[in-house]
Amino acid sequence: MKSINIKIKKLPHAPAGLPDYATPGAACVDLRAALAEPLTVQPLQRVLVPTGFEIEIPEGYECQVRARSGLSIKHGMTLINGVGTIDSDYRDELKVPMVNLSNEAFTIQPGDRIAQMLAAPVTKINWEESLELASVGGRTGGFGSTGKA
Repeated sequence: MKSINIKIKKLPHAPAGLPDYATPGAACVDLRAALAEPLTVQPLQRVLVPTGFEIEIPEGYECQVRARSGLSIKHGMTLINGVGTIDSDYRDELKVPMVNLSNEAFTIQPGDRIAQMLAAPVTKINWEESLELASVGGRTGGFGSTGKA
């Protein structure tokens, strides 16, 4: 398994420890809520949850923040933007944009695991403008054109 060194700055309100892997086979580190007190999120409410950390990602990499499956399926708590990208030139506290998609309020406790994050290499796009694109068997029809979802 590959690894990368990422500098991390712990802010005064950060939870104990650093983001870590829950199991040896985990692909992502868990991000925890850096809260002074519990935060209750009402149905359809959006919140920005602080983590208490700033990071320095090497150029050529990004970090991706993803929802935790247990929070999503059990409580309807997920990320507003699906998967969040942290660019290598971002220097501020990591905050997790969450939304409660359930019909019930959900309370995030200080130190709760709220999201997961991984590092990934970035491939830059070099556009090559063209008047024609290669055929893929005449497939047309747009979204949902291959049948039921």
